[in-house]
Amino acid sequence: MAQQNFLAEVMAASGQPINLCYQCRKCTLGCPMAEEFDFPPNMVMRMVQLGMKDELLRSKAIWMCVSCETCGTRCPNGIKTAPVMDVLREACLREGVTPADPVTVDFHRSFTDSIRKFGRVHEATMLLSYKLKTKNFTGDLDVGLKLFLRGKIPLLPKKAKNLNKIKDIFKKSDL
Repeated sequence: MAQQNFLAEVMAASGQPINLCYQCRKCTLGCPMAEEFDFPPNMVMRMVQLGMKDELLRSKAIWMCVSCETCGTRCPNGIKTAPVMDVLREACLREGVTPADPVTVDFHRSFTDSIRKFGRVHEATMLLSYKLKTKNFTGDLDVGLKLFLRGKIPLLPKKAKNLNKIKDIFKKSDL
């Protein structure tokens, strides 16, 4: 019974007809990140169908999806993997599950915190937050310094004009 509940919950929250997936693998074949996943996109869909919640919430796959929507354009049943991955990420955070790659979660939190605060990503504060969470202060300093010197990472943030609407979205989603 838990298997059917998990499938129904993910389908309802994502709005995707995961039960229609018949494993043609077109989503995986088009995915630019598939080689980074521990479970390819088609396998994630199958695992949802089988109720493998614990394995999915601990997986690297749910954090590697870049929401490019290639999967949905290739799927003969119009299933979009990105909204499913969003639902699984939210469940992972909500339930306090330790994911396979905690550093990726740190990046995700820093990214969304920046959007919550400014209505858009401000790279400097996002990166500072990320570096403080991971304690890896020098790992990619050479690239960051080049971007900063070229003016690609502004010091002062610009807030979105509709910041209150964006904050309302975050309140409603409980993120």
